[in-house]
Amino acid sequence: MKLPNGYGSVTHMGGNRRRPWGARITIGYEIDPETEKLKTHYKYIGYARTKTEALQMLAEYNKMPFDIEAARMTFKEVYNLWSEEKFASISQSSIKSYQSSYNVCEPLYNMVFKDLKTAHLQKLIDNCGKHYPMLKKVRLLFSQMYEYAMKNDICNKDYSEFVDLAKHQDDNPNTREGKRIDKETVERLWTVADDKYYQIILMLIYSGPRIGELCELLKEDVHLDEKYYVVKESKTVSGIRKVPIADKVYPFFENWYNMDPDCKYLIHTDKGKKFEHWNYINTYFKPLLKNIGAKEEYTPHHTRHTCISMLKDAKVEETTIKKIVGHKGAMTLTEKVYTHLDMSVLHEAINKI
Repeated sequence: MKLPNGYGSVTHMGGNRRRPWGARITIGYEIDPETEKLKTHYKYIGYARTKTEALQMLAEYNKMPFDIEAARMTFKEVYNLWSEEKFASISQSSIKSYQSSYNVCEPLYNMVFKDLKTAHLQKLIDNCGKHYPMLKKVRLLFSQMYEYAMKNDICNKDYSEFVDLAKHQDDNPNTREGKRIDKETVERLWTVADDKYYQIILMLIYSGPRIGELCELLKEDVHLDEKYYVVKESKTVSGIRKVPIADKVYPFFENWYNMDPDCKYLIHTDKGKKFEHWNYINTYFKPLLKNIGAKEEYTPHHTRHTCISMLKDAKVEETTIKKIVGHKGAMTLTEKVYTHLDMSVLHEAINKI
């Protein structure tokens, strides 16, 4: 079948090629000075295993033309361009999160981005060995990169929306039994509580904030006289809350509050700078726990669940627990009505652990 003028053509490249059929378009003509014949210049839009596949490739191009050079960009090249634009407007912690997600994608680095299909993305998700929270971040990275690629005519379709995480939902270390820090480790933490950095771990355990919430906590939001602090920035709406300070760790909050008058953050580095939560985890939290013989898999999230577990052990009402830790779990109608708990109720609860 003869193809329409200006449509392009399909040709067999010859040789022992894995994808011998080329789909090409005409980009110009010139007179060959030696033969004085008209010479056609082509640009190849892609290569295929069969003639049918090459014709389909040509049809897709004619239906929605794209930048051929851009369409040859690899996953790595698209990431580099996307990140250069994206990272200029986001926080350092968000940058670290995206970089961690990108590190998981190494098998895709040298693949042509336009050639990626759902099967490639799903295979990475299913075989990378990461837990559900990280898989969600990887899928988010896919989505962001596809949005950028489509905007810049690198590809025509977003395959990230078809990536399925459902079968990995139960593979979440943050929802498994045994995620609390064991009692022996908590007891060992108290033996080194004179160290200001071990104090932070105990502050996390006995008030239950997310590590990011504590790192972002300003002194102006810590009310030592009333023994509570206010979380104004959180990953969930229910995370915005007043958190009671347990009597056991009150001296640690007081110590950090008065440690550096020039620093506006409650906890901070020795130079009076805010802790980036990823830096705190890798430089302080994990090495400190290792030094006292704790399990290596513990993370700051385990301190949060330890607080929840201890409150449950102490028979504290579920509604009260949710108010203390800012849990995003759905509340019953009764709980929604009973949301304005007096701080004295929260203090009584936190002091039971």
